[in-house]
Amino acid sequence: MYSLLRKCLFALDPEYSHELSLDCLGAASRLNLLDKFVTAPANNPVELFGMTFPNPVGLAAGLDKNGDYFNALGQLGFGFVEIGTITPRPQAGNPKPRLFRLEEEKAIINRMGFNNKGVDYLVEQVKKRQFDGILGINIGKNKDTAEEDALSDYRICLEKAYSLADYITVNISSPNTPGLRDLQFGDNLKHLLEGLKESQQQLSVQHDRKVPILVKIAPDMDDEAVVSVAETIKGAEMEGVIATNTTITRDGVESSAFRDEAGGLSGSPLTDKSTEIIAKLYQELGDDTPIIGVGGIDSAAAAIAKLEAGAKLLQIYSSFIYQGPQLIRDVADAYQSFQGRK
Repeated sequence: MYSLLRKCLFALDPEYSHELSLDCLGAASRLNLLDKFVTAPANNPVELFGMTFPNPVGLAAGLDKNGDYFNALGQLGFGFVEIGTITPRPQAGNPKPRLFRLEEEKAIINRMGFNNKGVDYLVEQVKKRQFDGILGINIGKNKDTAEEDALSDYRICLEKAYSLADYITVNISSPNTPGLRDLQFGDNLKHLLEGLKESQQQLSVQHDRKVPILVKIAPDMDDEAVVSVAETIKGAEMEGVIATNTTITRDGVESSAFRDEAGGLSGSPLTDKSTEIIAKLYQELGDDTPIIGVGGIDSAAAAIAKLEAGAKLLQIYSSFIYQGPQLIRDVADAYQSFQGRK
């Protein structure tokens, strides 16, 4: 059934199709129709970050930027859903067109540019929460905020989302906000993470709960950069890492008509690059700073490769667009198979 639906949706403009799909999903949820068409994966709890994840398969940030649809998305069987990226103030994002399907390569290029309605809007949406899985909120900075003032933007989002989130993700790895990836390195990263850790400590006292902070990194790093980032994350005592965001390389899509479009590439061509970064990170972090693996998980084999590299949980996005809810179950089954071999 999903293959027929996808065929219809893929005949439309990608961004319009994205919005229409979510609107229809939300309507189906309100009418209590999703349970009739979706078989969720078996319950397979995972203990991590001091929380119990109903199953190890999550939805990566970017699909539900404003928190409008996470209740409906949760009904598809995800153990956790990450919403955002959200910024302090609303922003329109980059000019259209900014989303491209590479169907032959089962990939997507996007240069959305953190288009969102602002953190205050998202907070009001999350107050309507019915989803009983784990909810992550992904935070970023506004495009017009100077690099030296980035910490202020992240702090605003952290403080406003803190009481409603199960975990917070610090997005410093999108290629679509100028200068954002510069925050991943050296003193910039140290200053940002230490500032957020200080805010977390204050907020944990204020709200009587500690919300884990994870850092989402890019796949476009050499070994030396990965080691440096890992050391800074450990030094700042961040609770975890999400690896990885989209890539600015075009490996695997050289023959696509969209290969020269600016933006981040996701989907199947990212599989190996993301897994390599996870393996390098795990060498530095071990089990003390858990890794959520994301990037090109398009099959059970790809999921197991991420787990073998050191990931403790998994997120999907682009391949979910291509394959639908069945991929959630396939990845959940792969995790269970992997655990059975250990």
